[in-house]
Amino acid sequence: MPMLTLGLVMALAGPASGSSLRTSRMVLPKLCVLDLDMCVWQPEMFTLYDDCDRPVRGDLAGRGDGVIGVHSGSDVIRMFPGALKALQQCHDELIPRGMRLAVASSADTPRAVEIGRQAMEVLEVLPGLTMLDVLRMGWEDGDGEANLQIGRTKPLSSDKSRTHFPILRERTGIPYNGMLFFDDSAWSDHCGMVERNCPGVVTMRTPTGLTDSLWEAGLAKYHDQVQS
Repeated sequence: MPMLTLGLVMALAGPASGSSLRTSRMVLPKLCVLDLDMCVWQPEMFTLYDDCDRPVRGDLAGRGDGVIGVHSGSDVIRMFPGALKALQQCHDELIPRGMRLAVASSADTPRAVEIGRQAMEVLEVLPGLTMLDVLRMGWEDGDGEANLQIGRTKPLSSDKSRTHFPILRERTGIPYNGMLFFDDSAWSDHCGMVERNCPGVVTMRTPTGLTDSLWEAGLAKYHDQVQS
C-alpha cells in the first residue's frame, strides 16, 4: 500500500470517540462494493440450511442495543466488528457525502442466497436500522436492487469479474475507476481477478474479515490511487 501523507493520516485519525473516520480530505469512491461471506459476516452461507430466526440482541459498537446476530439452526450469523463500524460510518458520513454501497457475492447455492438475504433484513447497523436499510441508502430512485448482485445463478457466475462487476457498472452507471472492492479472496482470488478484468477498480483483501484497519486502508488506497 502507498505511504500515507501526513494529511491523509490526519484525515483517518477520527474523532476521540473512534466511532468515525475523519474523511473530509479524502476522495471517496462513488461505489463501495462489499463481499459478504467472511468479509462482512460469518459463517459462510453455504454451510447453513435453516431459515433465519431467533435474533440475538446486544451492543451495536457503542451505538445502542440492537440485533447483533441471528440464528440459522444452531449457527449464529454475525457481522465482523469492523464491518459493523464501517456500515455505521457509511450511514453517518460517507453515503451523505455521495458514496453508495453495493454487494458482489458469489454465494454458492440459491439456498445460501436466500439465507443471506434473510440475514440482511434482520441484522442491525443502528437500533431499528438493518443492514439492508443501509445498503439501500442513496438508491431510492434507482433500478430496484441493482446494487445487490448476490449468487452465481445466471446471469451471475462464480467469477465476479465477468458477471457481478460488469452488471454493477451497467446498472448503476458508475465506471470501474469509481469503485472500491472489499473481498476475503480466500477460496478464489476475486480481488486479483477484478483488478485484471475490470481495470480501474481498487481492491482490498480481507482474509480474516473486514477490520477497522483494513477499512481505513481500503479508503486510503482508493484516495491515493485517484490522486496519483
